[in-house]
Amino acid sequence: MVIITAGMIGVGKTTLTDLIAKHKGTQAFFEPVGENPVLPLYYADPKQYGFLLQIYFLNKRFAMIKKALTDDNNVLDRSIYEDALFTQENHSSGNISDAELDVYMKLLDNMMDELKGMKKGRPDLMVFADADFDTILYRIKKRGRDYEQFDDNAELREYYFKMWSAYQKWYEEYDASPKMRVDLQKYDLEDSESQKIVLKMIDERLKELEVE
Repeated sequence: MVIITAGMIGVGKTTLTDLIAKHKGTQAFFEPVGENPVLPLYYADPKQYGFLLQIYFLNKRFAMIKKALTDDNNVLDRSIYEDALFTQENHSSGNISDAELDVYMKLLDNMMDELKGMKKGRPDLMVFADADFDTILYRIKKRGRDYEQFDDNAELREYYFKMWSAYQKWYEEYDASPKMRVDLQKYDLEDSESQKIVLKMIDERLKELEVE
């Protein structure tokens, strides 16, 4: 099976991906953050590096989803299916021009057409990791990446809120595969009992879908 996880930074998505992969005995593909040379530049100057960042992520996520769909036995931490959400927000914020958005969307459409033409053309399940906005902010502060901190950056905090709001709409409109929402505010993955509950919920959803 191929499972993708989705959700805001700080929500616990990477932890969730790792748990699912270990539970299912398969490989996890993690979002390229730590080794991403563009991301710190983007946080420092989003207007200069917005388009470059989105192309960097798009290329990485396309390679990851192709490999996962070919292997048919993987879990992905964020995927190409939510990539446009960030690009469109960068465009609305003035970080990406109309021409850059047009180039990006045409490239994305070509990639999506290629994925649909593969033997396995979509994931089996998308698991959306959700929590309220205050919980997101708390977890971003707790993990301590300098370029993500917002205490002295009102614009960054506003960006986080816009992305959190956009994700709620994105989940409702997502139709690329079956989906489910997991409340990682209610079920804190630092707690072993919560981990068991969440994994059971995912197992039950896969059973409903007759995915082995």
